[in-house]
Amino acid sequence: MPKEHTIEIDGHRHVSFQLDRLEPAAMAAKSEAFYQWLDTRRSVREFTSEPVAKAVIENIIKSASTAPSGAHKQPWTFCAISDPLLKKQIRIAAEAEEKESYESRMSERWKDDLKPMATNMYKPFLEEAPWLIIVCKRAYELDAEGNKHNNYYVNESVGIACGMLITAIHNAGLVTLTHTPSPMNFLTNILNRPKNERAYLLLPVGYPKQPVYVPDLERKGLDG
Repeated sequence: MPKEHTIEIDGHRHVSFQLDRLEPAAMAAKSEAFYQWLDTRRSVREFTSEPVAKAVIENIIKSASTAPSGAHKQPWTFCAISDPLLKKQIRIAAEAEEKESYESRMSERWKDDLKPMATNMYKPFLEEAPWLIIVCKRAYELDAEGNKHNNYYVNESVGIACGMLITAIHNAGLVTLTHTPSPMNFLTNILNRPKNERAYLLLPVGYPKQPVYVPDLERKGLDG
């Protein structure tokens, strides 16, 4: 390992950064292999209850936490849930919101667009998956005296972290599904999150049932 060098810029410590550069051919091969592997990722709605070690979930969350963020504020909280009673409570509340959405909030065009996904208002995966990861965005920070401190580019920062979270789940040999019941206030209430946090995304995490089927979809190419 090369020796780390440090300097000060405007009174703040900076450390030297070393990039392991690849030869062009190796770079092309590695990027192609990564794409081919990532292209095998699918959203899965049917999970087994087979346990997943807590350490694996912690590593996945730590990987997501390496995401860049506005002014390095890291405006996210990852809540990992495995308790069956809490998962059941989340499912009941989520399905209540989904029922309202399907019956009165969603347009017919929206529901037609969802038909290829074979999804509906019932969300058994919220209980079946061994883990639920609820991502919360922190709109601002609160100090010990209760004073507010701004976070920056919160939606963008948390969105990037979620993309890395999904990739880390795939890398661990697990599957997930992005679930965004709207509104999501029930999640922050059930989890008793502080007032500066808002539920952003819910991800069930685990192993897929066998056999399991996913929609036969095509992804956009570089030409859009």
